[in-house]
Amino acid sequence: MDVSYMPVIAGITITTDDKGRFSLNALHKASGEGSGKQPSNWLRLYSTQALVEELVNSSDMMSLPVVRKEGSNGGTFAHELLAISYAGWISPSFQLQVNQTFLDYKTGKLQPIPADDNDLLARAVLVARQQLDDKNRTIQEQQNQIEQDRPKVEFHDSVTASDQEVSVQEAAKLLGTGSQRLFHFLREYGYLMMGSRQPTDRNLPYQRYIDQGFFTVRLKSFNHPDEGRTEYSKTMVTGKGLVRLGQHLREIEIRQQLELKQERSQGVTYEPA
Repeated sequence: MDVSYMPVIAGITITTDDKGRFSLNALHKASGEGSGKQPSNWLRLYSTQALVEELVNSSDMMSLPVVRKEGSNGGTFAHELLAISYAGWISPSFQLQVNQTFLDYKTGKLQPIPADDNDLLARAVLVARQQLDDKNRTIQEQQNQIEQDRPKVEFHDSVTASDQEVSVQEAAKLLGTGSQRLFHFLREYGYLMMGSRQPTDRNLPYQRYIDQGFFTVRLKSFNHPDEGRTEYSKTMVTGKGLVRLGQHLREIEIRQQLELKQERSQGVTYEPA
C-alpha cells in the first residue's frame, strides 16, 4: 500500500484495506480522544448497528461494510460512510475535518507526504507526543481511581488489621445503618440466633461465625434491682466481621436496585396503550 497519498489527519495516516475501507483505529488516534471514544464502543450502539444493516442491504454494497482484521497492520476497517459517522460520534468538528479530508482523497487533491528527513522527524515527534499524551491520560485516570478507592481500602485495611471489637449498635453506625435494621438483617440472614428456647440466646451469633472470626461473645454484668449482680452475654463484631457485613449489605443493595430497575423496565414495556 502506498501511504504517500493516504489521508492524513493530525499527523496520523488513515490507512485503508484492500477493499477501500478506512481504519477506524487510525481515526481514533487522530482525534486525540481517550478509550471512551474507541471504535468498539461506537460499534455497540444500536444506531451504528442499524446503519451497518442498511449498508449490508444496499444493492451496490459488494463487500462487508465493517471488518475486524488481526495482525500488526490490523484493526477495524469500515466503509467511508461508517468512518464519517464514527468521526461525527467523536465530535462534530472532527467529522467535518474527516469529511473534507476524504473528499480531497477521493478527488485526488491530496499531495504526497514528503519523505525528507525533517518531515519524517516532525511526524515522529508528533506521534511520540500523542503516545505520551495517551500514556499520561491513562496514568491520570488510574491515579483518580486510586484516590476514589483510597477510603474504602483504608477502611478495609484498618478494620481487618485491628483487634478492636465493637457492639452491634456501634457496628451499625460504622456501616451507615440503624441498629434495629442491622439486628433484623443479622437474624434474617442467619448470623444471629432466633427462635431459641432461651431468650438470652436470641442475639448471640452461631458458632460457625464465631469460628470464622466475624463475632465474639463477651460476658457482661449489671446490677439488677431485684436479683442483684446479673451476668449476660453480649455479641461483639470484629474488624473482619465489619468488612464481611459491609460487603453483604452492599450486595443486597445492588441486587435490590437491579430488581427495581427490571420491574420498572417491564412496567414500561408492557404498559397498555
